[in-house]
Amino acid sequence: MSSSVRSRFSGLRITRGALIVAGLELGLSLVWLVSDEATRSLLTAWLAATPANVFEHGRVWTLASGVFLENNFIALVLHMAVLWMFVPTLERFWGTARFYRFVAITSLVGSLAGCGVGFALGVPDIAIGGLDPFIYASIVAFGIVYARQPVQFFGVLPLTGRQLMYGILGFLALSVVVQGHWALGAAYGAAMLAAAIMTSKRWSPGLAWRRWRIARARARLTVMSGGKSQPPRPRDEHKWLN
Repeated sequence: MSSSVRSRFSGLRITRGALIVAGLELGLSLVWLVSDEATRSLLTAWLAATPANVFEHGRVWTLASGVFLENNFIALVLHMAVLWMFVPTLERFWGTARFYRFVAITSLVGSLAGCGVGFALGVPDIAIGGLDPFIYASIVAFGIVYARQPVQFFGVLPLTGRQLMYGILGFLALSVVVQGHWALGAAYGAAMLAAAIMTSKRWSPGLAWRRWRIARARARLTVMSGGKSQPPRPRDEHKWLN
């Protein structure tokens, strides 16, 4: 196999972090999908992130476990496709450790915002589950990091990363407004806002912390005047002679 063909196929490989995230959602979701109604109810009560579970029953761990519980098979398939096509590019750019932080922050922020809005609107049983908040956050991050990168949307529509981001945002906003899924919209919006903050060079907390540390270190430095070194003056030894 030539080096060009090998490099093309290596670019299609899923990365380790994306594979672990995909495996967690796929495994837990398939268990839910193949179970009977009683088992589904039990799994939902203890693992799904709903306003009732979080705020009424105090099951705050569901904010994390619900991320990997998707009860829609078509959505699960789409998640796997995005995790295979787009997400590994971000992990290669960031590194696995930063990728894991991105997954955790966007998922938890989205789940908490969705449950909060659902509780405020009196919709206690709506499930803010699956990787949807993280998936949409990843598309926003992709559109920021690879704004001018050509993308073949499902191998058919040629777009740039920024155009893909705007298109997904428009479709998502229309879907939320038409269906009135305000809790889900809050979850998606909070996750995407977190992604924009983490990815932006201006608003990223990590970059702001580094700038502050650099400015603090510079303030402690003493500036010394430079220039060419002057030759030593000759000693006037006559004034020491009697």
